[in-house]
Amino acid sequence: MFGLGDLESAVMDVLWRTAEPIKVRQVLEQLDTPRQLAYTTVMTVLDNLHRKGWVERELDGKAYLYEPALSREEAAARALRGILDSSGDPEAVLLRFAQSVSAEEVDVLRKGLRRKAPRR
Repeated sequence: MFGLGDLESAVMDVLWRTAEPIKVRQVLEQLDTPRQLAYTTVMTVLDNLHRKGWVERELDGKAYLYEPALSREEAAARALRGILDSSGDPEAVLLRFAQSVSAEEVDVLRKGLRRKAPRR
């Protein structure tokens, strides 16, 4: 995900796949990484994600329960917005992107644009 490191992205993937808020130990058990990670490493990653606004947490006894602060779709849209904003020429990027989409994606974009409220 744009703006996240590999381990942060892997942790977010675990949280997005989980329906309920979970503890660090549960995230660690569900992580699919090539190397074995320490509990404290995952705890630090979750703390960093919380500080960056990617996750919310609530104290449950002596441990925190973590959940995503935004959906995977919202995060992807935020990433796209960031790419456009940093491109130097958002219009050109959008036009190039529009040329690359499939017919089904064109339909989705048209539906989304029709539903979009006018800017004021």
